[in-house]
Amino acid sequence: MKKVLVVDDAIFMRTILKDILVKNGFEVVGEAGNGLEAIEQFKTHKPDIVTMDITMPEMDGIVALQELKKIDQNATVCMVSAMGQEKIILESIKSGAKDFIVKPFNAEDVIQKMTKLSA
Repeated sequence: MKKVLVVDDAIFMRTILKDILVKNGFEVVGEAGNGLEAIEQFKTHKPDIVTMDITMPEMDGIVALQELKKIDQNATVCMVSAMGQEKIILESIKSGAKDFIVKPFNAEDVIQKMTKLSA
């Protein structure tokens, strides 16, 4: 069972993602509401995959992604954001994100991408 850390400043988004993941055989080992919390949770839980929102207080998702890559260059991070502009997607990929899920998302898309990332 793959361990996932869900990072989003909106509690309802974390809940939706967590429900989708758990129903499809993933184990959600932690949740974080901003990039700083994400880094602490990452160190504590050592998840296989991190879902990372981009726009968050304290530290945004792209900076958090870059910090996670410093901790573990093999960290698997999938960005999840309503900001689907090409520039932000490219910046995320350049910073080390493995994939990108655009909000609003559907369960099938999330599971397809998460399954691919966990292979």
